[in-house]
Amino acid sequence: MKTVKLTALLLIAGTFALFSQKININPSDAVIKWTGNKIGGSHTGGIKAKSATLELKAGNIVKGNVVIDMKSITCTDLENETYNKKLVDHLNSDDFFGVEKFPTATFAITKASKFTNGKANVTGKLTIKGKTQPVTFEVTKQNNVYKTQLKVDRSKFDVRYGSNSFFDNLGDKAIDNIFILDIQVTAK
Repeated sequence: MKTVKLTALLLIAGTFALFSQKININPSDAVIKWTGNKIGGSHTGGIKAKSATLELKAGNIVKGNVVIDMKSITCTDLENETYNKKLVDHLNSDDFFGVEKFPTATFAITKASKFTNGKANVTGKLTIKGKTQPVTFEVTKQNNVYKTQLKVDRSKFDVRYGSNSFFDNLGDKAIDNIFILDIQVTAK
C-alpha cells in the first residue's frame, strides 16, 4: 500500500513538473525603454537587463526575476553629444540612481493572474537604490512576447532630484515623480 501511495505521489509531482517551465531569457531579448517627464518636455532612453528568468505553468506566469544593469542607462532623445552625456551622467549620479553604490535594480514576481484574452495582472517587488516597493501592472502576451508599461513613482525609491515631494518652489524646474518603463521580453 505504501508503494502505491509513493508511486502515485511521484507521478503527481512529475506531472506538475512537466507543466512548470523555467525560462532563462537572454538579456538582449529584454527591451526596456524609459521616459521621464518634466514641465515643458521629456527625455527618453534605454536600459539593459543583466539577467531575466520567467517560470511558466500551463502558459501562465508563476514567478520571475529581472536584474537591471543601472550603469547601462542611455538617452535617445538628445542628439547633442555633450548634452546627452551630461544627462546620462546626472541620471547615474546620487541625485538620481546612484549607480556606483547601486549598480543594479531588481524586480521579483510574487504572483500573477491567469492570462485572459492575452492579458494578466502581475504583482511583485521592485528594488531601486536599495529600497523595495510592491508594484502591480498588466502584462500582455502574444505568442512568446510579453509587454507591459510600468509607471514607477521615483519618490518611493529616494530619487529626490527635482521632486515636488521633497522640495518647495521648484516652479518650472520640477520633474514628474512618475517615470515610465516600457518593457518587452521575448521568451525563447
